Amino acid sequence: MDHSEAPVLEAVAAYRERGDVPFTPPGHKQGRGTDPRVLDVLGEGVFRSDMLAIAGLDDRTSSHGVLERAQELMADAVRAEHTFFTTCGSSLSVKSAMLAVAGPHEKLLVGRDAHKSVIAGLIIAGIRPVWVEPNFDAELHLAHAPSARAFRDAFDEHPDARGALVTSPTPHGTCAELAAIAAVCHERGRPLVVDEAWGAHLPFHPDLPSWAMDAGADVCVTSVHKMGSGLEQGSVFHQQGDLVDPAVLKACADLLGTTSPSVLIYAALDGWRRQMAEDGRRLLGQALDLARTTREAIEDIDGLHVLHDEFLGDGRAAELDPLQVIIDVSGLGATGYQVADRMREHHHLNLHVSDHRRSSAQLTHADDEHTASLLVSALKDVAAQAATFEPAPSMTVPAPRDLRLEQACLPRDAFFGPVEQIPIADAAGRIVAEMLTPYPPGIPAALPGERLNGEVLDYLRTGKAAGMVVPDAADTSLATVRAVAEG
Repeated sequence: MDHSEAPVLEAVAAYRERGDVPFTPPGHKQGRGTDPRVLDVLGEGVFRSDMLAIAGLDDRTSSHGVLERAQELMADAVRAEHTFFTTCGSSLSVKSAMLAVAGPHEKLLVGRDAHKSVIAGLIIAGIRPVWVEPNFDAELHLAHAPSARAFRDAFDEHPDARGALVTSPTPHGTCAELAAIAAVCHERGRPLVVDEAWGAHLPFHPDLPSWAMDAGADVCVTSVHKMGSGLEQGSVFHQQGDLVDPAVLKACADLLGTTSPSVLIYAALDGWRRQMAEDGRRLLGQALDLARTTREAIEDIDGLHVLHDEFLGDGRAAELDPLQVIIDVSGLGATGYQVADRMREHHHLNLHVSDHRRSSAQLTHADDEHTASLLVSALKDVAAQAATFEPAPSMTVPAPRDLRLEQACLPRDAFFGPVEQIPIADAAGRIVAEMLTPYPPGIPAALPGERLNGEVLDYLRTGKAAGMVVPDAADTSLATVRAVAEG
């Protein structure tokens, strides 16, 4: 295929050049009705390119196949059979994949380090999760993707499971042994879905971790806005093989998605594919070189340690994306929350995932020596000032066995059933009816249908005091929690 094409971008440009006059949504009419104060911030170009996908980007019958051609080009660029664009983020994409694989009360093997969007899929579909334990590093208090052996054991115990879902890469850049997990699934004629939201860039450079389609996954979900040049909410999902019907996958996406997709998001997806197909190897090669030198510079700062080798090996991760720079700040006597807050307040730099002992910086092909030097310089200053920080509140981090909660009922039944708001002091032993999710990265510590224990409640309570954010709780102060009503 000719990857110099960009069908969506070309159609947007043609619409503007023709001077089409819309008597359709959006109501701002190419910005003519937009408050000038909004234009001052967002720019006129955003509104001039904001149009309907049908009877705008394409004609009433979509006879030019603009979106279809863009999706075909994306599939070709990443070696998939089919690709679908979505403007609702990978949260929609992964739900669509789940619904295409399993139905109400059917079993799906799911790594327990799944994102909250996967839990939402379980709730919406009424799927019965069979949790597969991650490779948990008890010393670093960090979960890596489950092993192929763990998925094999789960299938042996639940041969009626409809398929499997694994998250790889994790937000920390650690990756599963995808080819081995795909082989386990395919031995049983079951599909593998990969939540690869953090891996949109992986197909475009050989020194990056394995790409899900190359590893044999049947469906994978990628967030182009995370590690690519997409706008926020720009996501694609890819399909290959005959274990998941692409027509069913598309129907599930139509069921969940918006009927008013953003052409702006489509255009950014299209342009990013062209950029990567034409120049991705060079751009990502530069990013990998920059990541290496940045890691070395941070490692030289007293009190900081860049995690790398600790993530790899038996019982840990199979591969690592070096563009996720994970910094252990515990040598400063500070928490990752404190370091991230200080970086934003004093240096206007926003870090990525923070916890009780780490904070991370995500690098992409958009970074350069200037942005990397800003990061290193700010970290040096924060490290030098760490002795002046207020003492961090102590945080209780449970052992792996205490983090795992009993799944007492289906997530859907707990979420939609009778509930009550109870004091957190009384919540041990109760079945939680909401997600309690430290964010980012968005992996629930407790999810609907699980029976709470004292250890997880102490972790959330002390974590909140130390700076953890739990935004999806009905009571974000965590003074109370939402539980299934008794009796």
